[in-house]
Amino acid sequence: MKTLGKIIAAALLWLSLMGGHLAWAQSGMDTVHAARLLDLDSTDVLIRKDADPVPSWHVIAADDRRELGQIASTWEVLRSTGYSGKPLDILVAVGPSGTIVGAELVEHAEPILTLGISDQDIADYVDGFAGLRMGSEGLNDDVPDTISRATVSTGVIRDSILHTARVLAQSGSGGLERVAFEPATWDALELMGAFATRSVTLREAAAALPDANPPIPDKDGRFLELWVSVLDPATIGQNLLGPPAFRRAMAALPADHDALLVASRGLHSHRGTAWRRSGVFDRVTVSQDGVDVMPVSDGYQRLGQFEAAGAPEVKEASLFAIPRDQIDLSRPFTVTVTATRDAATFDIPVTLTLGDTFLRPAEPLPTPPPAWRDAWETKIFPLITLGIMLGVLSVILFFQDAFVKRPKLWRWGRTAFLLTTFIWLGMVLGAQLSVVQVVAFLHSLLTGFRWEVFLMEPLIFVLWGFTALGLLFWGRGVFCGWLCPFGALQELLNQAAQRLGIKQIAVPNAVHERLWVIKYTLFLSILALSFYSMTSALVLAEAEPFKTAISMRFMRAWPFLLFVAALLFAGLFIERFYCRYLCPLGAALAIPAKLKIFDWLRRRPQCGRECRLCEQHCTVGAIDPLGKINPNECILCLRCQMIFHEPNTCTVLKRRNRTA
Repeated sequence: MKTLGKIIAAALLWLSLMGGHLAWAQSGMDTVHAARLLDLDSTDVLIRKDADPVPSWHVIAADDRRELGQIASTWEVLRSTGYSGKPLDILVAVGPSGTIVGAELVEHAEPILTLGISDQDIADYVDGFAGLRMGSEGLNDDVPDTISRATVSTGVIRDSILHTARVLAQSGSGGLERVAFEPATWDALELMGAFATRSVTLREAAAALPDANPPIPDKDGRFLELWVSVLDPATIGQNLLGPPAFRRAMAALPADHDALLVASRGLHSHRGTAWRRSGVFDRVTVSQDGVDVMPVSDGYQRLGQFEAAGAPEVKEASLFAIPRDQIDLSRPFTVTVTATRDAATFDIPVTLTLGDTFLRPAEPLPTPPPAWRDAWETKIFPLITLGIMLGVLSVILFFQDAFVKRPKLWRWGRTAFLLTTFIWLGMVLGAQLSVVQVVAFLHSLLTGFRWEVFLMEPLIFVLWGFTALGLLFWGRGVFCGWLCPFGALQELLNQAAQRLGIKQIAVPNAVHERLWVIKYTLFLSILALSFYSMTSALVLAEAEPFKTAISMRFMRAWPFLLFVAALLFAGLFIERFYCRYLCPLGAALAIPAKLKIFDWLRRRPQCGRECRLCEQHCTVGAIDPLGKINPNECILCLRCQMIFHEPNTCTVLKRRNRTA
């Protein structure tokens, strides 16, 4: 067994190293896919942003440049992993109002098929999030409930969708208000803060450019009257340009750009003519937070006179396409028009701070409560009953001498506990540990451990916590011998078989020890296969009958029922047949059980030499011919301890009584 332990340790080390080299690729996105997710007829513009503030796709209407929504991958945003420890990727589409319009499951490696749940069930669950508005008061009540038997997987899906949608809604909640429209005159737009203006007289320009050639007349008159605005808000753009021109202008705007309006009249031109050769409007500079951008000819549109009532007549009106990743026109910015005469320059800055009417406020959205919190709140009573069971078991194991010295108490107490484990813990609560959880835990250590994933199953979490402590104090028998519903079922059926007179089969020790190899090999095979294909590993994990007998309460296809029936039938003749030779979970628990700190099971020097009674009565063959108890196989039933203290049964005590 020491050699086997070294082999297992080496295999785990190799697998952990290999796990670091696994790669996972995510599907791309196109306009057809985006339109389907956002429930649109069509869309012609799809903009990829790698950080805004998270990697996402922005869907823009082709006709009027309105943002129709955003789409993000939960894997890219959250690095979401499922219960299997593998990437869980869901595309989440959020509309301009912060509502989840659609969601689509892209990739997962969850053990749902082995639980009788189809991919379509999960897809339907994901679809159920459509229509939820982030930040609404009734959000928590409208969130779909997790699917029974797939609580962890669907809980992770729930949290991934809600948190990704919240980030998208938050990022899209601020900025320019592109959708709302209100008819307004020029004066009304001015009162709402739609544009900034500045006027420079000829006399001011002459003073700033005294050496201009030809000289600027030093007299009253208009050198430059300037208006600056942003055309993206429909209330501004549609009122100034008129509906047809506004739609054409927005449709021609390059993707991921906003429309800056610069209009002027007077002696000086804000455009000039040099841009026709260079492609750069060097007379105009847009500045914000230390970033200066000169508009270019790409995306430039020459505009006519304004349509709004009361609008002044302008000499030139220009639409400049400004990249959003360089200048945010929803925040204060400065447009500087430069006048150059020979070596002298005259900068004419004007700063625009758009009015609140044209901005969409970025209101902080509440963080949706995690799924695991709801799970713990809804399972208070089951958790209390489990706590009572664990408390009773702790008393039994800590004070085992007082327990086993009373044979009737031990016999009836153990039977009652096993019945509670099978009926209440197993058939009612479905709290059955599995090797799948061991594999998921090991994968999570390699890919990034997250407590919230395991907290989504409160009963399983508490059971694993107690089992982990039990491995240090008593060994694997804490779970296998007392808290495993399927193990309890086997032992109870075997007790009934013995009372009915069914003869038990004694497996020769040499054969018995060699059969142990099966469960260790099975565990290592499941673990190794999981690094290649989690789906294939879950199929191999069907060697566990727990899902059929406990999780699904025997409601499964006949091949699975036949397999469970065969195991239980074998257990009528060989007590805990499955636990002894086939259980990969028992093998997984036996490995860390080597770290057991205490040795609570009492033995005498005569055990195995002068007396082999305990070996003959051990129901799982955990005592070797030399009287040594193998902690890897012991289920802590305490039968040997009862014999140890029974003066009329233990050979050593009987001899002492005769000589006394």
